[in-house]
Amino acid sequence: MSDITIYHNPACGTSRNVLALIRNSGEHPQVVEYLKTPPDRATLQQLIAAMGICVRDLLRQKGTSYDELGLADAKWSDAQLIDFMLAHPVLINRPIVATPLGTRLCRPSEAVLDILPRPQQQAFVKEDGEAVIDAKGLRVI
Repeated sequence: MSDITIYHNPACGTSRNVLALIRNSGEHPQVVEYLKTPPDRATLQQLIAAMGICVRDLLRQKGTSYDELGLADAKWSDAQLIDFMLAHPVLINRPIVATPLGTRLCRPSEAVLDILPRPQQQAFVKEDGEAVIDAKGLRVI
């Protein structure tokens, strides 16, 4: 197993594309299905710090209880927002990938290419048909 970890939701197309791009570089990452096995508080705080983002930037709004819980309200502290993510892991945006080159929220999926230690090995097309990597293993611009 490599020293790459992906916090993954197999029901998410972006997450599936990111996992496929990691594997297309020849890596076999540790896959954490975070809805089944959520990170603990310390891990979540470490990931946020490693990404260099604020807690609010990790909140997922679409398809979650974000609105129902009133999380857009500025009254919530970072610690409280983390409490919500721990209680409702679906609020954690995904996929998060940690590699020796950095940690990133990989939205769009191509963002993972900047932190993979090995190059892409073959052509890659996302699930929606968008070409990302050409036959030479180079990024399509």
